[in-house]
Amino acid sequence: MNSKQGNQNQSQASSLPYQAMSEIPTPNADACTITGLVKEASQVTGYQLSDGRIVSKEEGINLARQGCIRDVGISTNMGTEYLKSLPDNDESNNLNNLPTVSQ
Repeated sequence: MNSKQGNQNQSQASSLPYQAMSEIPTPNADACTITGLVKEASQVTGYQLSDGRIVSKEEGINLARQGCIRDVGISTNMGTEYLKSLPDNDESNNLNNLPTVSQ
């Protein structure tokens, strides 16, 4: 494989996580981040935001669409939308690595 093919393959591999998202909203300047997950029976049902609010999963998706939550994209699995961390090579801030919080 020549270096051009290697760079092309690497570029395609790094863009795969983005391709899995149906939407990548542009955040507003004052957008919050997600700091915790609300779970019920190990399923995410809501999000804690950096301003202290706890919102439902649906509210979180709508807020992300409005540019009010940064560093997330919207994906769909079997017709159900959910938020997903934007890939940034820092696993510590991935949504599945955030603490679970009480509602």
